[in-house]
Amino acid sequence: MSKTMPDPEDRTLTEADLVRMKRTPRVKIIRRALGLTQEAFAEQFHIPIGTLRDWEQDRNSPDRAAEAYLRVIARDPEAVRRALAPTD
Repeated sequence: MSKTMPDPEDRTLTEADLVRMKRTPRVKIIRRALGLTQEAFAEQFHIPIGTLRDWEQDRNSPDRAAEAYLRVIARDPEAVRRALAPTD
């Protein structure tokens, strides 16, 4: 029976590892999934660019209302775009 060598790249993460790791903010994942730049996302969904950058760089977190808005954008971005379109 042959012994397999443990893979040095395959190790269990420790609590210290998890603390050091940064999570990707949800808004960044949503924006990237839509294929938009920060500027385009902020403009289309009427979010101040500074606020978006703060969220993405984890300097600040969206409040509950903003989290709900981001959830709606993620689920149906076209409905949000229609709702925000100018009414002439």
